[in-house]
Amino acid sequence: MRESIGRNNIFVFTGPDGSGRKSVAEAVGQTFGMEKVVSFVTRSPRPGEVNGHDYHFITHEKYRELELGGEFLESVAIDGHQYGIRSVDIESKLHYRDSVYLILNHEGAGILKNIYGDQVVRLFLYADRRTVEERERKRGLPEETIEKHLSHYDREMSYRFSCEHAFENYDLGQTTFEITNELERYLKRDLVDKD
Repeated sequence: MRESIGRNNIFVFTGPDGSGRKSVAEAVGQTFGMEKVVSFVTRSPRPGEVNGHDYHFITHEKYRELELGGEFLESVAIDGHQYGIRSVDIESKLHYRDSVYLILNHEGAGILKNIYGDQVVRLFLYADRRTVEERERKRGLPEETIEKHLSHYDREMSYRFSCEHAFENYDLGQTTFEITNELERYLKRDLVDKD
């Protein structure tokens, strides 16, 4: 396990594809002014994804080069694509900020927890299978991609019991509110409503 970096927090939003983890993570991140650590991936962008914001989309060759150079703290293969987080991206942001957030699948979340220990707080988001499927269709994902995601649904759901917190996500505003309240305990910013 790495040496603790002060009181820094690494919040990891995880859960099945279609659980709304990205929308919730970005809303919570914006509320607290937290920076997002962006993963690298070898697949093409999906509808609505932006390079450098959602992921750093790179070739398999470039990924292999970074991996051989020891750049990745976390690297996993999912459905023929590589996903990785560079340690320098986490460390550099934590040098200037007390907290960062990431959006990862359960493998990545588990790896970060093993490396950073109690600094990592895993926030598991979920919805029922039908809702997840409907959300993925609304995003315009190909049927083949939706089927692959649903094939991982049960395994992703079982990770809920390993996480520090779990939230049902059927309403973005409500879920964001619940998570924001929970994170206040970690951030200890003592925000007070002065109205």
